[in-house]
Amino acid sequence: MRITVRLFALYRERLGADTLTLEVREGAQVADALALLSQRFPRMLPLVDNTRVAVNLEFAEPTHPLREGDEVALIPPVSGGAL
Repeated sequence: MRITVRLFALYRERLGADTLTLEVREGAQVADALALLSQRFPRMLPLVDNTRVAVNLEFAEPTHPLREGDEVALIPPVSGGAL
């Protein structure tokens, strides 16, 4: 099944794209999509453990099931300074 992956901040910079289309197996979960992306794009591997994921605009856990046409947003770790 096909999902859309939206990339933000470091992901967009490292992969050179705003969105990707990803084919995942039927019954895949968020963790499966992250593993597949990490295999295809090793540059993102150091970020994955601290990434927040949203599915269809709602934060999702690694066990969240994916469905055909879902939009998965990868939100990498961020750091900030003192005010």
